[in-house]
Amino acid sequence: MFGRKKKLAEEAEPDDDFEDTDDAGDEDLDADADDLDEGGDETGEDGESSDQDETGDDDDEEEAEDEPEDEWMELDSSRDWREDGPFDISEVDLDADDLQRLDFGSLVVTPFDDMQMQMQVDQATNQVQALLVMDGDSAIEVALFAAPARASMLPEVRADMQAATDKADGTMSLVEGPLGTEIRRRLPVTAPDGRQGHQVTRTWLAQGPKWLLRGVLMGKAALTDDVDEGEAQLLFEFFCNLVVRRGDTPRVPGQLIGLDIPKSVLEHMAKAADK
Repeated sequence: MFGRKKKLAEEAEPDDDFEDTDDAGDEDLDADADDLDEGGDETGEDGESSDQDETGDDDDEEEAEDEPEDEWMELDSSRDWREDGPFDISEVDLDADDLQRLDFGSLVVTPFDDMQMQMQVDQATNQVQALLVMDGDSAIEVALFAAPARASMLPEVRADMQAATDKADGTMSLVEGPLGTEIRRRLPVTAPDGRQGHQVTRTWLAQGPKWLLRGVLMGKAALTDDVDEGEAQLLFEFFCNLVVRRGDTPRVPGQLIGLDIPKSVLEHMAKAADK
């Protein structure tokens, strides 16, 4: 795919099973993204704004390089975990194959057979804030954020997620995953009928040129320890086949990068509304 030696995702018709919803996956986003403020402007749990932009972080990056690395920082820097994706638009050739894709502007999606997708849409801007892709009893929530040009922001994100987990009286652990350090969380949730339970998730973080892509695995696939079989494998391949088109707009690291609703999806929604 993309002119690289990579297993192809099976081509699917992307106009089926799409739903535009204001609160699609809201419970999952709230449970798994407490490290980001509601508007996606920051990775901080308290939602405080950063005073730095991407072009003025050199001093802080030099200080960070002088700090000793922990085992997870060492793991993240031990190899190129994005060798097989997710990709930056500069790393691929989308014209190298004839697969049908969904172009969300900042993110290009390759559908798979029987894929279902929900979009969390900001009604004020009509931009997609996150995608929830489902397969059977599993799902992955995908969101895109700005990142520093040269420094890794993964340790900061993990620290913020740990703080959010502690605040929610949940548990969090770090393990080696298919994309470097994987975050596993167990958070208390309340079902619509009032019953108490727990939500188990696996979070993958992939940092590219000035962007950070987050994938939160939920449901049956989150209960496994690998991605070599079943729904976990399919959703991992989907995540790796994502292509980021960040653009050159200056953004604060940690800022949510909105996605545009594809033209084909808008046409499908318009036809459904006319019925």
